[in-house]
Order: sequence, then structure tokens, then C-alpha cells
Amino acid sequence: MRRSSAAAWAVNGLLALMALGTLFPLFWMLSVSLMSPGAANTFPPPLLPLHPTMANYRMLFLRADLGRYLLNSLIVSGGITLGSLVCNVAAGYAFAKLRFQGRDRVFGLLLGALVIPSQVAMMPLFLLARELHIVDSYAGVILPSMASIFGIYLVRQYTRAVPDEMLEAARIDGAGEGIIFLRVVLPLLKPIVITLAVLTFLTAWNDFMWPLIVLTGNNHYTLPIALASLARMHNQHVEMLMAGAMVTVVPVLLLFLLLQRYYIQGLLLGSVKR
Repeated sequence: MRRSSAAAWAVNGLLALMALGTLFPLFWMLSVSLMSPGAANTFPPPLLPLHPTMANYRMLFLRADLGRYLLNSLIVSGGITLGSLVCNVAAGYAFAKLRFQGRDRVFGLLLGALVIPSQVAMMPLFLLARELHIVDSYAGVILPSMASIFGIYLVRQYTRAVPDEMLEAARIDGAGEGIIFLRVVLPLLKPIVITLAVLTFLTAWNDFMWPLIVLTGNNHYTLPIALASLARMHNQHVEMLMAGAMVTVVPVLLLFLLLQRYYIQGLLLGSVKR
């Protein structure tokens, strides 16, 4: 018993140290964002702000117009998440439960496309967006990200665990495929739908490359692009840049904390179901 107790203390202590090491950059980011201008450039830098101030946040929202970029990120990430849920959940259900010619071959081709780097498709996507006249618009960022092969695969694997007998019983009762999907299958997919929503929102929120390519003006810039622009113009103002990083991190951190129970449940169930 003493050996098992000592082993438990050692494992828990190691996990606590790893957690502290993971959380320290976030703590340092928050601490520097509350420091006066120039305080973080001293050596050695203070661990805590001597005179905490919100001046960096006020400068970001009043002078750098960060509120507009925050709204842009919310619109883009929310639009991508909603569109992704509609497309990926419907397609995943179709590949899992509906029988149509070429279903397995098409799904195999989709899985094969997973090995192709996303950067390869950026140039054709940009040329297509230019032909559709959606460059420098929300649509140019949202539309190419509304469906993903990984999202379809995730939903398909989870949906395969739904009993076929349940669907057949609904068909015998006279329910159409749309009613079966909305009222029978969709409630059972709640964990994986929330998991997909969290993954999609985080990916869209942190995306830098595609918005940088398709957004040619700063009116529709998202937070990552806006912060990169601020870093070029105010590379010595570390405190203001850390405040901008906190504004970027806090929304997704709160989203994950609020939905982590469903998120972890969806990942665990999706890993064991066939």
C-alpha cells in the first residue's frame, strides 16, 4: 500500500508539474498584458505587474479598432461552424446509413484526399473565389471551409453505431428520410455534433493562411491577421501585443471549458464505436 501510495503521489506530482508548465505561458501572457508600457522589456522582467493597468486593452479597442476584428472573427468562425455542421453531419449520415450507387468508392476517394496537403488547394481555391467575385468578403473565407473530409469521416464513424432497426421501424411507421434524420438520428449524434462544432470553431478561429490570402483589405481582417499587422507596426510594444493575444485566446478557452464534457465524451465514444 505504501508503494502504491508513493507511486500515486509521484504520478500526480509529475502531472501537476506538466500542467503548470502548460499553463505558465498563458499566465505570463495575462501578466504582461496588465503591465505598463515598457515594463516587460526590463531585465529581468517582472513576473507580476507592479502597477496593473487596463491601458493596453483600451488602446487596442479604441486606437487599433480590435473590436471590429473580433467581430469579423466571430462572424467567420460562426459561419464556418454552422455551415460545417450542416454539410458534414448530413454527408456523414448519408455515407453511414443511406444506400446509393458508388457510396463506398466515393468515400474511399474522400479518405484518399486526406493525404493531400491543404496548401496545395489554396491557389485553385483563390482563382475560383476570384471568378465568383467573393474575394475580400466573408463568403470567400466561409464557403471553402463549410465541408471537411475529416468532419464527414468523424460523423460517419459515429453514425454507424446507430441501430439500423431503429431507422427501419421509423420507415415502417411512414416517416420520410428527412424526418428520420432530424427526429431520430440527430438527437443521438449530440456528442459528436458538439465535438465537431468545437473542433471546427477552433480551427476557423485560429486560421491564418487562407484568410490572409483571400482577404485583400483590412475591413474583413480576422484577429490572427490583425495581430500580425499590429506586431509589424508595434513590435516594441510587447504589452499591447500580449493584450491582443489574450483577446484572441479567451473566447476559445471559454468555449472549450463550457463544452469540454460533451467534447471529451464525443471523442471517447467515437474512438470505440464501429
